[in-house]
Amino acid sequence: MTHKILIADDEPNIVISLEYLLKREGFDVSVARDGQEALDVAEQSRPDLILLDVMMPHKTGFEVCQALRAQAAFADTAIVMLTAKGRDTDIAKGMALGANAYMTKPFSTRDLVDKVRQLLGGTA
Repeated sequence: MTHKILIADDEPNIVISLEYLLKREGFDVSVARDGQEALDVAEQSRPDLILLDVMMPHKTGFEVCQALRAQAAFADTAIVMLTAKGRDTDIAKGMALGANAYMTKPFSTRDLVDKVRQLLGGTA
């Protein structure tokens, strides 16, 4: 079974590179460019994992994470916060809101793919 991943980020270069990388790794990828779109796309596509930027228009990644975790349908959806906000307080907030992992930009694509595979049980 191909795992579905949602990339939620408002930075076009990051979206393009992550989408390419994850499709090459065999994942089914969808994209959202702001927080509200991330919620809408998640509702429609029911991804297995969400790569979620913190600083986005309309709703922050923290707000999106909190909204998803409030719904039983997303209890098993892995959420990786992917952001330039790397202070301990930001990391603690993301994890407290229900994120499974927190990676700061810039990040190693190899580390990202390893984290995605780990959270999805090792398969594409």
